[in-house]
Amino acid sequence: MEILAVQGKAALRGELKIQGSKNAVLPMLAASLLHKGVTELTNVPRIWDVFCMIHILEELGAKVTFQGHCLRVDASFADGVRVSKEYGGKSRSSVLMLGALLARNREACLGLPGGCSIGERPVDLHQRAMEALGAETYVEEDMICAAAKNGLTGAVIRFPFPSVGATENALLAAVGAEGTSLLCGCAREPEIRDLCYFLKNMGAGIEGIGSSRLIVRGGMPLHDSSFAVNGDRIAAGTCLAAVAAAGGDICLNGVEAKDLIGMWEAFLRMGCRLKAEPGRILCSADERPAAIEELVTAPYPGFPTDMQSLFLAALCRGKGVSRVRETIFENRFEIVPELCRMGACIGEEDGLVKVVGQEKLSGAYVEAKDLRGGAALAVAALGAEGETRIAGLSHIRRGYEDLPGDLAGLGVKARVIQEEKHDEKRKEIQG
Repeated sequence: MEILAVQGKAALRGELKIQGSKNAVLPMLAASLLHKGVTELTNVPRIWDVFCMIHILEELGAKVTFQGHCLRVDASFADGVRVSKEYGGKSRSSVLMLGALLARNREACLGLPGGCSIGERPVDLHQRAMEALGAETYVEEDMICAAAKNGLTGAVIRFPFPSVGATENALLAAVGAEGTSLLCGCAREPEIRDLCYFLKNMGAGIEGIGSSRLIVRGGMPLHDSSFAVNGDRIAAGTCLAAVAAAGGDICLNGVEAKDLIGMWEAFLRMGCRLKAEPGRILCSADERPAAIEELVTAPYPGFPTDMQSLFLAALCRGKGVSRVRETIFENRFEIVPELCRMGACIGEEDGLVKVVGQEKLSGAYVEAKDLRGGAALAVAALGAEGETRIAGLSHIRRGYEDLPGDLAGLGVKARVIQEEKHDEKRKEIQG
């Protein structure tokens, strides 16, 4: 088993190039199926979720080459309509194949999407969007299937909740539908904005980009294209949370401050000193962060749920009492028992945690249960005394190209080690 070992109590210093956005590139890969030709993406992160999507595209008949951070998809003969449970069950983003396959091949059948165990992620909003465009859908034996024998037709789709995935799926299906679609109540995350620009670069007609109301003129001819993926705002936020937890002075390149709306103010409240420059962010902080009276997750432009566990980890050493409320995913607090093993003082009740900041945390054996929770344990480790060993590195690799290397590049002693008997050793040390 791979273990991430992090030596704490070391301020972060230096510059780092932020990887391409995980949450932007995955829907773009699904969208590549809409064009029966070649799509090129640059600044693509070499993460496990991207490799999973590549397997899915190849399973459907596409030819994919991935060299360095440039990915090329030739979907000329991607005529498959079925995504196996083997791959569909590994990544939540596999559900985006629903809209893309319906638009291209008028049929889709895929294993219910997997990913992190952070809570229920129903597909009903995805189904409603496809049905509004004229498809028939059903869920049976861990598979979601849909068919549109006569093709998709433009329609009005109203989302009762600004779901990122459902908005993306509706966009893909609407681009391939005949006629104009109006999407109301859309999610507004930067990744959706980037997907819209990616689709326009292919030849799609989309208006209202960046708003909750999108107009999609379907059936327009698409063409070969090339597109650069923007920097990952959550990866950038992870580095800023690390500075909040352990102190330091860093410069992050390849990311825009405007994409960090929602978390920017929260970092300032913790005492971080931030400066935005074109294409980069500078951050410095004293070693121990200020407490935040209340932090509540919300759809964009609110505080992102993907950053909740990372802030929670930093606030474990806050000067005072912090409260964090999760409103999106009910299992985002799975990290709490692991943080408590490091000496954190956290109480949890009904979607809210109360964090009594501790001056001292101690290194421990802990386990990542999900992607962001794993990165958050690394953040907590940076502010702790001694070495922390984090099992479940595979979760972290789903969304971070090289978190150990990034930390090492900022002056942290971080390394990957192999431990065949992690569970036994953890019990021996922790009792």
